Amino acid sequence: MEIKVFQGDANITDVGIKNLFSGKRNDPVYALVELVANGFDAGATRVDVKINWNDAHGLESVTVLDNGHGIDTEKCDEHFGRFNESSKVDDDDTQGSQGRGRVSFHLLCDLAQWFTRCNGVDACLKIESSNVRHYEGKFLEEKEQHALLYDCQNGTCVELSRFHKNLPSAEEIIKRFSYEFGWRLLLNNEGRSLFVNGSEVPIPPYEKERHVLKIDDYDFVIDFVRWIKKPGEEKSYNYLVNNSGRIVHREYSKFNNKASFHLSTYSSSIWNEYFNKHGGMNFDHDVDASPTTPVYRKLRSEIEAKGREIYDNFLRRMADQKMDEFEEKGYFPSYKKLDSSYAEWRKKNTRNTLKEIYYADPTIFNNIKSKQIKIIIGLLDKVLVSNENDALLDVLEGVIKLEPEKMEQFADHIRKSSLDNIVSTIETLSKRESIINALKYVMEEQYKEILETPDLQKVIEANTWLFGNKYTIIGAEEDDFYKTSKALRDKVEGINFIDESDLDKSDLLSEGFDIEGMRGQVDLFLARKNIEFDTNGREYFKATIIEIKRPIVSLNDKHLDQIKRYAKVISQCSGFDANNLKFDIILVGRKISEKSFDIPNSLKSCEKENDPGRVYITSDERIKCYVKTWASIFNEFELSNSYLLRNLKMKRDVLEGKAGKEVIADAQVSIH
Repeated sequence: MEIKVFQGDANITDVGIKNLFSGKRNDPVYALVELVANGFDAGATRVDVKINWNDAHGLESVTVLDNGHGIDTEKCDEHFGRFNESSKVDDDDTQGSQGRGRVSFHLLCDLAQWFTRCNGVDACLKIESSNVRHYEGKFLEEKEQHALLYDCQNGTCVELSRFHKNLPSAEEIIKRFSYEFGWRLLLNNEGRSLFVNGSEVPIPPYEKERHVLKIDDYDFVIDFVRWIKKPGEEKSYNYLVNNSGRIVHREYSKFNNKASFHLSTYSSSIWNEYFNKHGGMNFDHDVDASPTTPVYRKLRSEIEAKGREIYDNFLRRMADQKMDEFEEKGYFPSYKKLDSSYAEWRKKNTRNTLKEIYYADPTIFNNIKSKQIKIIIGLLDKVLVSNENDALLDVLEGVIKLEPEKMEQFADHIRKSSLDNIVSTIETLSKRESIINALKYVMEEQYKEILETPDLQKVIEANTWLFGNKYTIIGAEEDDFYKTSKALRDKVEGINFIDESDLDKSDLLSEGFDIEGMRGQVDLFLARKNIEFDTNGREYFKATIIEIKRPIVSLNDKHLDQIKRYAKVISQCSGFDANNLKFDIILVGRKISEKSFDIPNSLKSCEKENDPGRVYITSDERIKCYVKTWASIFNEFELSNSYLLRNLKMKRDVLEGKAGKEVIADAQVSIH
């Protein structure tokens, strides 16, 4: 072949070209992104990026090799002479469409050379950053071709040199490529691959649902892919894909600009093989397949409906996570002056309402400071118990931009959420009342007959709310923590021994009383540890240790001294002395001995702290000790339970009137 030189210029100035990259000046990896995209756009099934650094971590060489169809030198003006009007602009299967790929190299280096082979023609083109609109090329003999292309039928190898910026590590580039090209790699992951220094670029994390749909006798297989992180600069599209894995058509989905939600859909069907994006009948197959046909409109409608369902489920999960975050950071009111059961319901009701607000408009809590969130939640909590729900909805309607129909749905959600919360709480309180009645009977009528306690232990382990609502969830048993706590407890002198001083005279004198038989009873011991958060949102470990004396025992001053000594042993134990580990030690008995002096006085002195049952606290406030009788536990529950049930049923009646009988019909069956 006669050696021949050719050249040309893009229809834009050097300054104009570089100004269009002004936002990428500090992003040299973008140069590689564009070159890789060009490789895939050229029909490549594999692109290899090879980067060499010297010992000082300076760049020595970069090559981008693809096995695409190469550069047609007869059409160099189309490839290199256009800018912002690339020849690929009408091809939905391409990633680049503005002619920028070939000049992006100037972000990284001063010289780029394209070695290419297309239909048996070898050539090399080069561009220098000092005159980026101008390209020069020459035809090559086979022996002059780049070594990486020597055995390729077609393809292009871009070689970069004279670097003025460095690149991050190969691992960082792989991570970037994963998000930039993940949507394309997933589309045809068996026939398309990308490598960096020999390591394959993975598809980034995603969730996928597959649905099969029949429209006018055509089967459509639709993959809904929700990306965990936004896939580079690619927006949310609905893609039509043919049997070769090529995109024949794409259009924006309805879910662009949804915060943290990135959805791609890939629809495959034999119908797609006849698709003509510009409309018109394919007379060879007598199939009308275009964006204006009823089949396509039905397909788009079904995709939107399913996409909406996926988005709604995503928002529900995000709302739960946001509420957990608010709770961890201490944004909810403390409810210190409220009955504990009522406080628990108030918090749950406010949380559920906040979830509905977030669901209606996820951006409402964006760019808002912690103090402002606490004020909003506090005010919302007050309004929700003031019978001013309509006023709340008036305010939200002025803030959340929803269509009238959507606003009415939102209002129904708010009402139904409150109602569901009330019904659920009433059911829970009713079940707890049954447990209380059963335990009350055992402790008041059958306590002398209880010689073995495994069944009682199971009941108490499953219902730790008995000792206060803050102990509703105290974590699962950890074997090591339990064994260590139990071993320390057993070091307290006399803690397992029972004698006549532990019993009331009335029991000793009762007919048929056998103290040796009573010694067959055992004390119950629970030890749990879980993570909690203080009012500043700081994480700490909360350990709860519950010592339940055998029912025949009356709590006396000896037992109070024992739990204080236990607190001392814990505070001096290596591994239990960390500042972020706090303890509640709860001593429970059937009643307090008539001879006890210290327990009643300790309870009285701590009354002003509004911490029922507390009798002792260490100087560093890490360890708190409590004494509770079964009678006080039952009374506390009955007082708070009746108050809360009365308020909940009143609130339920109000909401029933607003929401309609049909909303609560099923729930009423389970309550009564």
